[in-house]
Amino acid sequence: MTANDDDTVLARVRESFDRQSFMATIGAEITAAAAGLVEVRLPYREDLCQQNGYLHGGIVGAVADVAGGYAAYSVFPDGSDVLTVEYKINMVAPAQGDWLRAVGQVIRAGRTLTICDFKVYGERADGDSRLCATGQQTLMRMDRRAG
Repeated sequence: MTANDDDTVLARVRESFDRQSFMATIGAEITAAAAGLVEVRLPYREDLCQQNGYLHGGIVGAVADVAGGYAAYSVFPDGSDVLTVEYKINMVAPAQGDWLRAVGQVIRAGRTLTICDFKVYGERADGDSRLCATGQQTLMRMDRRAG
């Protein structure tokens, strides 16, 4: 894969991602994409936290799902779209830091179903990075809907 290929994948993934109003609402962004690998970053916001000041598990699951989903989408042919079939997530530490970084990676891409792994890290500006969630998901390739 060349840098130009990565740029093409990143542009394709960002174009689809930018249509997701929920990701815009919570302030998430795609920070990297290559064939089979996507990274999503979400800045810490108090309004996305649970009662103890940690980012809510639902938010952690959402960015993990999107990172894995777009990792799968990155290997689909043009004219395809992606839909999550299922995911399983383990929260292994409180989601805290200056931002979350979710990394999705394709394990196996099939004709219809694709399996991805994801990891979510709580990161700080000082370089501290701690795993806060890990999981796996199944995604379905489908034809892009018109409109």
